Amino acid sequence: MTLGFGLGMDNFRTSLVLGGLKPSWRTSVKTSAIFAFWDGMAPLVGMLGGGYLGSRMSTTGMADAAEAIAVAGLGGYGLFLTIRALRSPDHADMDMKTARRWLPVPLAIDNLAAGAALGLAGFSPWIAPFLFAFTTFVLSLAGHQIGRTIANFIPRIRTDLLTGIAFLLMAGLVVAGVADF
Repeated sequence: MTLGFGLGMDNFRTSLVLGGLKPSWRTSVKTSAIFAFWDGMAPLVGMLGGGYLGSRMSTTGMADAAEAIAVAGLGGYGLFLTIRALRSPDHADMDMKTARRWLPVPLAIDNLAAGAALGLAGFSPWIAPFLFAFTTFVLSLAGHQIGRTIANFIPRIRTDLLTGIAFLLMAGLVVAGVADF
């Protein structure tokens, strides 16, 4: 459960920023469920393929690759939101369809590496994936609601532009080595 919480924090931070798009409760639940699905499937795949993956690369190498993929996904989505917000008077991705397409896999890739490590250690593949998914769902839902509440205090600023800039900043801090993902 502790590992699931730690791995789910990237989804919490991302959902906190996505809360700036002021998603409805239904959109928030749907997005959190998609994040949870991928965060549950990735460790299952990692655990089942852990022996094969472990013989091909170290878990440290997998973690570095996972971070690079996550940064690319966050930066790409941030760039999409920023450009769209600057070019159009309509708010960018208010229904979060693009977020649900672009972000789940980059956010879940670290769970693949964790699942491979757990698989190599002999843990059961039937417990961790469900715990990871549940933890991700709760943390993502909380992040959306907290982010939306904060965004409601900033009514005059284009929150989609602010959200895009926040994603770019998050990706930049990880690339610069100031933050960890």
